[in-house]
Amino acid sequence: MYDVTVFKEGGGKNKGWVGQVIEKHLGLPINSLQRPNAGSWELKMCSLKYLMNGKLTIKETMAITMIKPDDVLETDFKSSHLYAKLRRMVVASRIWESKQEERSILYSVTTFDLDDPEVYNQVKSDYDLVRETIRTTGFSALTGKMGVYIQPRTKGTGHGSTSRAFYARTSFLKKFIFPEFS
Repeated sequence: MYDVTVFKEGGGKNKGWVGQVIEKHLGLPINSLQRPNAGSWELKMCSLKYLMNGKLTIKETMAITMIKPDDVLETDFKSSHLYAKLRRMVVASRIWESKQEERSILYSVTTFDLDDPEVYNQVKSDYDLVRETIRTTGFSALTGKMGVYIQPRTKGTGHGSTSRAFYARTSFLKKFIFPEFS
């Protein structure tokens, strides 16, 4: 209906297909820019999965925005792309069932912003850690082990990827997708 590719030629999957369907449904352009999707808010997708015990949980971390080392070095948190994306988000959660991606079940739609001072301070601290690491040790020193809520990780295919992005940890995502359990 929306002409969104789920599986690319050669068998690779378009991991963003669900978000692209929602963007098209809302009349938004498909966008992976560093600024928010629709004016001041960012639309994000989060996949959930069922555990063996039947409980629903976060399937994986969520990419927020790419890390451009020069940008991060020159930009304080409040002016950063990370802040712009997290400042006001609408997060659609869907239940992932299988690699075949025959369907996608919408679980919830929730909003998130950085109005909680504890959350804001931790995300800022995670950003500042990335910034300081780039400044003192270099971009290649960034690792997914860093950060409490936000981690810098490689992004791209294969283990040899050199690009990095800010990702929301699953423990962070649980805070607003499953607030009753956090």
